[in-house]
Amino acid sequence: MNEITAITPQVKDKRRCNIYIDGRFYCGMTLETVVKNRLKVGQVVSVEQLSEMQLESEKNTALDKALYFISAVKKTEKQVRDHLASKGYLGAVCDYVIDKMYDYGFLDDSEYAKDYVGFAANKKGGKLIRMELKAKGVSDEDIEGALEGLNGETQEIAARRMLEKYMRGKTCDRETLAKAYRYLMGKGFDYEVAKAALSTLGDTDE
Repeated sequence: MNEITAITPQVKDKRRCNIYIDGRFYCGMTLETVVKNRLKVGQVVSVEQLSEMQLESEKNTALDKALYFISAVKKTEKQVRDHLASKGYLGAVCDYVIDKMYDYGFLDDSEYAKDYVGFAANKKGGKLIRMELKAKGVSDEDIEGALEGLNGETQEIAARRMLEKYMRGKTCDRETLAKAYRYLMGKGFDYEVAKAALSTLGDTDE
């Protein structure tokens, strides 16, 4: 069992409170839920009880927040979970919301990855795209499936385009070419693609 050591109003939403357990922030909760369950400082409560209270009273509110979060731009499951967690929602509520969003067809990491590759391929290499999708919580299987459509010709065109922008106003000497090569590698293009792009500017043996 744990003790509620503080209940404080949230700064950005006065209708919600922060619940602290044993001196540490544990979750967020609507003021209505706090009042309904008669929660107070000094009360001894289990984390399971708090999770049940939040799930029963706030699952629809959490779903609304998640739907609003993805309304402008698609998101991955991890991004939605992280967003809800940042609002103080517990695992049970997050699970409920994620399940509902899958039921409604609002989450699909596979489709997200394909759309992301299509957008990013014009300015990034496959290595960087893979890293970014991984950071967004997309599975290796979905990443590889999305990257199947990223062919060498597409990457070479993108690399040349990025190189042209980088070289504007610069002299085409060895030092600048070396920096340009590192720039392309930093954008996630592989060795062969970067070298092919640089070959259009001159000698790149060094």
